[in-house]
Amino acid sequence: MTFQTLRTTQRQQHTVTPRLQHAVRLLQLSSLDFAQEVHDAMGRNPFLETDEAMHEIASADAGADAEAKADEASAGADSHDERDSWQHSSASVRTQGAESDVSALDLIAADVGLRPFLHTQINVLPLSQRDHALSCAIVESLDDDGYLRTPLDELAATSGMLPEVDGDEMLIALKRVQSLEPCGVAARSVCECLLLQLGAADDDDDADDSAERELARRIVADQLARLARHDVNGMARALRKTPAEIEAACERIRHLNPRPGWAVEPSATQYITPDVLVRKIRGRWTATLNRAIVPRVRLNQSYAALFQEHRNGRNVELAQHLQEARWTVKNVEQRFSTILMVAEAILKRQQHFLEFGPMAMKPLGLREIAQELGLHESTVSRVTNNKYMATPVGVFELKYFFSREMATASGGACSATAIRGVIKGMIEAESPSDPLSDAQIARLLVRQGLRVARRTVTKYRQLLKLPSVDRRRRFALGNSIAG
Repeated sequence: MTFQTLRTTQRQQHTVTPRLQHAVRLLQLSSLDFAQEVHDAMGRNPFLETDEAMHEIASADAGADAEAKADEASAGADSHDERDSWQHSSASVRTQGAESDVSALDLIAADVGLRPFLHTQINVLPLSQRDHALSCAIVESLDDDGYLRTPLDELAATSGMLPEVDGDEMLIALKRVQSLEPCGVAARSVCECLLLQLGAADDDDDADDSAERELARRIVADQLARLARHDVNGMARALRKTPAEIEAACERIRHLNPRPGWAVEPSATQYITPDVLVRKIRGRWTATLNRAIVPRVRLNQSYAALFQEHRNGRNVELAQHLQEARWTVKNVEQRFSTILMVAEAILKRQQHFLEFGPMAMKPLGLREIAQELGLHESTVSRVTNNKYMATPVGVFELKYFFSREMATASGGACSATAIRGVIKGMIEAESPSDPLSDAQIARLLVRQGLRVARRTVTKYRQLLKLPSVDRRRRFALGNSIAG
């Protein structure tokens, strides 16, 4: 026999209010996005206005620090590629003396990527649906250099077409894409790329020019290794030509483009506005907030006092606006004070990085900063995301200064960032003609007392956005041919 009983239990549960959720979301925004949020709030809230006093302070600081910031921006342009960036845009300049109101920027051709550029050419060709699809499949498989690295049989197997695609069809589609501009695109090797460009020369060349072009074709097809070494005498002996004839043919080859995709890929300049500026003052590294990124907003005290004086139960919407305005101003203050506080704590621990570079980076975790500042780890994580620090050695995202601890053979510890710095240094110092593989780099690290697996080296190299050993070797070969 069962009996029903009542039991009372107490349980604590943290409820996140919508306003707190909104504050958390704003905290992890970049300063550019946050400024846009504040600007939108000012547009719809009558109690918010521009803080002219802050504008004057920012202008004075900008004038005093113009030269220093220019140096920092220049250093940041040469810094690592791990940072996230945003597209800089400028105001349109209207055409002077013209009847139309067309912007001068509207008359500038927009950058077009390689693949869209090739698709545009394919779309005007009189092709069947099947041929069009195969040509587009090859275009989508090209890398940024304009090369086709995927085997044709693999592309045919993944096409999913019925009847099945055979090798001849794929070869025809390849030749079709190779006939497009830029010349040399869709080649499967440097040799094929250069031969495609030599074959596209005018047919009305005179006899001497045709002979020189034929000699250049023979050099590319049979003497590419000697060409990369600039072994003129060796090519002259192998091809039974004079050194002068070889030099003339090599000069023709140097005018070819071993990376045709680069001629089409967009080259938009991107910029980053730092949140924190770091300088060394009287021998001590100091961090200051970049006032240029702080929204110039304040509460309109006149409107607020007038509303409080005539407040009644019917002005619910205005009361909500006033509460939101106060919260917005407070959020701006708290956000940037927290960013500066976290940046100062990071700077205190990573001063050796500014003095000696990435290899002097110390292991640092979010918990260490959170415990010192009395913040939650998630708050520190949001503060360091999409926030940047400008230093004399470059512009870095705040999260760049955090890395896990890794043990060394001597029993000490170093940061993962330091190991990435070592790997980058090894690759920069390697011989272009004999680049290091990831396995070789791992063995060299072991000799230096750093036990790092080959797969970890691969991961770190990819984080540094450094190409693989095969691609670096091809790049060196292309440079040798072009030079």
